[in-house]
Amino acid sequence: MELLDVVDINGNPTGETVAREVAHREGKRHRTAHVWILKKNDNKIEILLQKRASDKDSFPGCYDISSAGHVPAGVDYVPSAIRELKEELDLEVEENQLIDLGLYKKDTFDVFYGEQYVDRQVSHVYIVWLDKDAKDFKLQKEELEGILWLEMDECIDAVINNKIKHCIDIEELNLIKAYLLQNM
Repeated sequence: MELLDVVDINGNPTGETVAREVAHREGKRHRTAHVWILKKNDNKIEILLQKRASDKDSFPGCYDISSAGHVPAGVDYVPSAIRELKEELDLEVEENQLIDLGLYKKDTFDVFYGEQYVDRQVSHVYIVWLDKDAKDFKLQKEELEGILWLEMDECIDAVINNKIKHCIDIEELNLIKAYLLQNM
């Protein structure tokens, strides 16, 4: 059973812990770590999307953040981000490779397999630069069906206009775009 810290709106633990399933059923606010993998290709920025496995409990078969996961009770964002990269994509990343874009808060209300799903997340969003071809990743088959590199503007267009089946929040892509505009 995966235990999560219940947190306040700023991501500070309240002292309560709950099972992941309870957090989503009852709408308990919890922490997640989101890592977006970017690379430069022919003077364009590409972003890696993962395709969630078709049997996932939420958003099955959807394109999503490069790597993301819940922050377990008693653990912080950075170790969780590093762990998720290793588990999902078999990537070894050091803390100093993570570019911190800050906190992002989102509430999602949906229904999956006939059950109410309430996901109240306080996420720390990171970027990692990685020049690697899609064929060179080792995917965690229980979590992912595949991965896809998309040029950044093409990805934003695909999300806004629903050109791909996705569960990506455009506001997170806008955070990345703003970072790139300031730092490139």
